[in-house]
Amino acid sequence: MTYTVNGAWRGWAGDTLIEMTDGSIWKQVEYHYEYHYAYRPQAEVTGDKMLVEGMSKAVQVRRLK
Repeated sequence: MTYTVNGAWRGWAGDTLIEMTDGSIWKQVEYHYEYHYAYRPQAEVTGDKMLVEGMSKAVQVRRLK
């Protein structure tokens, strides 16, 4: 499923919360640190992994809302 991050993206910080433009909220559950600034990047969720446009790898996430 493809989503769009709502607002500014600053990368993975270890426990990042990600709000999408559709109102869904996701939480990073796999530790990975990587900084990358982007405004409203696309994010692809496959299974339990999210790959955000511009990042080097997909990270495990859990949907909260």
